[in-house]
Amino acid sequence: MRQTGKLDYIEMPATGGTLDSVKAFYSTAFSWSFTDYGPTYSAFSEGLDGGFHTDATEGSAKPLPVLYSENLEETLAAVTAAGGRIVKPIFSFPGGRRFHFADPAGNELAVWGE
Repeated sequence: MRQTGKLDYIEMPATGGTLDSVKAFYSTAFSWSFTDYGPTYSAFSEGLDGGFHTDATEGSAKPLPVLYSENLEETLAAVTAAGGRIVKPIFSFPGGRRFHFADPAGNELAVWGE
């Protein structure tokens, strides 16, 4: 069951190779399977759900931990009140809405909700 504030997803860049080469590596090394969402994004569900994307303009250059929220607006307010810096305000994507923030150490994370 999803809970507010719990790690729910991780996005990882695949800009150093092709999406096919990344998928082939994880399929061969760990028997992962993938679901493609267009030519630049492929998702996996291997203990922790996540996905790889090859479009550097859409994704992060580093792994992006994604937390879940039952109420995105409340969580955004809590992040801001705690000293987080909003990197991307709430936006829609296929499957829900999310925002990105930086913690006090400069790590970028995202929070999504349905």
